[in-house]
Amino acid sequence: MVKTIMVIEDDEDVRKYINELLLDHGYSIIEAPDGVKALNLIEKRRPDLIILDLLLPKLSGETVLSDIKKKFPDLCIVILTAKDEVSDIVKGFNLGADDYLTKPFNGEELIVRIKARLRHLEHGGTILKVDDLELNSTTFEVKRGDHLINLSHKEYLLLQYLMVNANRVLTRDMILQRIWLTSDYIEPRVVDVYIGYLRKKIDFEFKKQLINTVRGFGYVIRNK
Repeated sequence: MVKTIMVIEDDEDVRKYINELLLDHGYSIIEAPDGVKALNLIEKRRPDLIILDLLLPKLSGETVLSDIKKKFPDLCIVILTAKDEVSDIVKGFNLGADDYLTKPFNGEELIVRIKARLRHLEHGGTILKVDDLELNSTTFEVKRGDHLINLSHKEYLLLQYLMVNANRVLTRDMILQRIWLTSDYIEPRVVDVYIGYLRKKIDFEFKKQLINTVRGFGYVIRNK
């Protein structure tokens, strides 16, 4: 089934570029140049995912985000904005954003993030599986085979992020932005440390290693 994505963006050139990018990848489009029109359109036709700018006329992106999440808490929203301060990113996630990408942006990265979010939704947002590793986001249980694995909160979030993006290489900066909500003021090596923690609990006692290092780039959990 074709997925529908709403693009809420006031810059006509940027909106046109995103629309063409999405159409090229087989998505159906709903577009809105401002927050008021977006909220009206959502009532008539609910999309599978929303790409939301924060710098909107008539109604701020933060207000739009908050209103949508109150009415449709399960609706996936990816923020795409020029607001790149750490405080903006933290606020966006606190308001319920599922992902946050800053401008200028790479079209390929946007598509990869969209696919990852939609893949997560297709799993029902409940159970993620990579090989014999299973993460249940309802019970917060993590198992490999019949072995129950106890993780700290940060370890759990990191593993979930890797599994949602299975077979995709995640850079240290991407992981810091997603799990620690910033790449500033935090030593990137903290990612290596937490990957080490996960490997000890998930890989060391098993013949097949799932978490892989891509030298010079980052980390990936492979499904094959």
